[in-house]
Amino acid sequence: MESHVGQFTIDAIDKDARLDVFLARVGETSRAKVQKYIKQSGVEINEDTTYVPHEFLQVGDVVEVADMRFPYEKDETVTDADPMEKKGTLPTLNILFENDDVIVLNKAAGVLVHPTPSSNEYSLMDALVDYVPAMATVGDKPEERAGIVHRLDRMTSGVMIAAKNQEAFLDLKHKFQKRFVYKKYRALVAGSLQKDYDTVLFKIIRSKSAGRMVARPESQEGKDASTDYEVIQRYANATEVDVDLHTGRTHQIRAHFHALGNPVVGDPLYVIKSVKQIPFPRLWLHAYQLTLALPGETEARTFDAPIPPELTELTDRLHKI
Repeated sequence: MESHVGQFTIDAIDKDARLDVFLARVGETSRAKVQKYIKQSGVEINEDTTYVPHEFLQVGDVVEVADMRFPYEKDETVTDADPMEKKGTLPTLNILFENDDVIVLNKAAGVLVHPTPSSNEYSLMDALVDYVPAMATVGDKPEERAGIVHRLDRMTSGVMIAAKNQEAFLDLKHKFQKRFVYKKYRALVAGSLQKDYDTVLFKIIRSKSAGRMVARPESQEGKDASTDYEVIQRYANATEVDVDLHTGRTHQIRAHFHALGNPVVGDPLYVIKSVKQIPFPRLWLHAYQLTLALPGETEARTFDAPIPPELTELTDRLHKI
């Protein structure tokens, strides 16, 4: 099947261009058609979906579009009967726990949690539905996020929970919304943090110019976000931290440590040029613990996902410097 996916890396020529203007030009179509497509289907900028046509693009932004035909003007060339064909293989499910209501698993880095408008690769959701077909109808929008009650970024590994039936989904959704779920992460950040432990309360808002989330101490705009951290180990040019999330904003850990001046090692999006980078092929961020009461239970359980060996290999090397 012919692919209609488009991926573009923005260079200096298109710096500060509006997303809709850029896509109308490269797609050789009208801006109105592109605007309608963005608002209804979304476009990914740096792996984060936006529905805002007037986002401004920056050098290095990666823009991904699921269908460069922009099929929202009903014409003779476009029908709804040509969905994207999935490529690759289903992700492996590393199951930590399972009962009739939930599946707790350890997500690998590089795996999408659910399908996105710009990708035709298999996601964790696809693997879950293949494993438990009844999950295909579970959730608020099961065609998009069947069984999924929370997510991890593509390049973040670690423990997740999914619902196998609608009753369990509603129970878990309520607990996440009311913050009855406790999540712990391990991260390696560049440079040396000033404090051994702290609570970061910077609000988070999506930047219209940078194509990512922004957290600033002085900002009065954005969504409340709370991140606790404690230093586990200090290295010559990096700091390993234990992180507790009290909110679940998009890119919260990455945006908060970037705002502190200590971006997460291996993060291609939240970069500070003045901070010495440690070359690493993936994001050094792992969700290692999830604590909550399962549906139908009153006592909380804790589920642990061991830190992947590729992460510990780097810290072992840093120990020797």
